[in-house]
Parts: sequence; C-alpha cells; structure tokens
Amino acid sequence: MSKKVAVIMGSDSDLPVVEGAVKTLKEYGIPCEVHVFSAHRTPQEAREFSEKARENGFGVIIAAAGKAAHLAGAIAASTTLPVIGIPIKSSTLDGLDALLSTVQMPGGIPVATVAIDGAKNAAILAAEMLSIEDAELAAKLEAVRTDNRRSVLEKDAAVSARFAD
Repeated sequence: MSKKVAVIMGSDSDLPVVEGAVKTLKEYGIPCEVHVFSAHRTPQEAREFSEKARENGFGVIIAAAGKAAHLAGAIAASTTLPVIGIPIKSSTLDGLDALLSTVQMPGGIPVATVAIDGAKNAAILAAEMLSIEDAELAAKLEAVRTDNRRSVLEKDAAVSARFAD
C-alpha cells in the first residue's frame, strides 16, 4: 500500500478547489489526510506537521493557498518530502500572485507547482511520485492514460467524420 498524501490548505475557503485533489487521490486508492494550516496564522502547527510528516507515514504533501501563497514553501522548508503547490485563484490578481509565490522558491527548497486551481494534476503528480515504489499504483496510472488516449482518439474520429468530404 502506498504512503499517505497530506492535503493542506491555507484556508477552508480553498476547499472547493482542494476537493478535486482529494477525490482524485481516492479514485487511485491513495489514503490522504486533509488539514487547514496557515503559513501566516498557524506557522508553528504547519511546521510541526511538516517536520513529523515522514514519520507519520506520508510520502507527499500537497499544499494549496491563494494570495501570498506562502504555504507550500513554508511546508517545504520543514520537510524533505516532495511538496506540490496548488496556487488558488482567490484574489483580484486572478491567482497570478499565488502562482508566482508558489513557483518562486529559493535554491535548495523545491516546490513542484501545478496550474492555478490545478488540484487534479496535483493529485496525479503525487500518485506518480508514490508509484515509483508501488507497481500497483503505476499500473492504475497507466490504465488511466490508456483510457484518456482512447477517449481522445474516439473524439478525433467523430470530429473528422463530421467534416469529411
């Protein structure tokens, strides 16, 4: 069985986006825990969670935050587990502020960053990371890729047929 994935959001207002990651992780059979920790309002709790994450059975941490979006970086600073940041579109800057805050990390403290509101891809990336040592999970990922390919080719055939001379 795969290690757990932690899904942490900076505010419960991020939950509508974050639910996409949780749903995707469950579809792959990956156990996860979901928490609200703020890099600015609960920095001690976020740090303590991160420091103990590996010994508590986690393999990857997903961190979602909007606006200043410092959460993923704060989490990454306190663990050597992979951290995936989800910038949340939650301000007048349409998420660009969150994207830049998440992706602009100093050398030595990496954060993998997905698209603004890219919760599903964050979960898939976490699954891919865990699949390095989990053949069953790797097979599930491969099956989904095969299904996606088949679906696109079916749509291609339908569209091509519609416009054929």
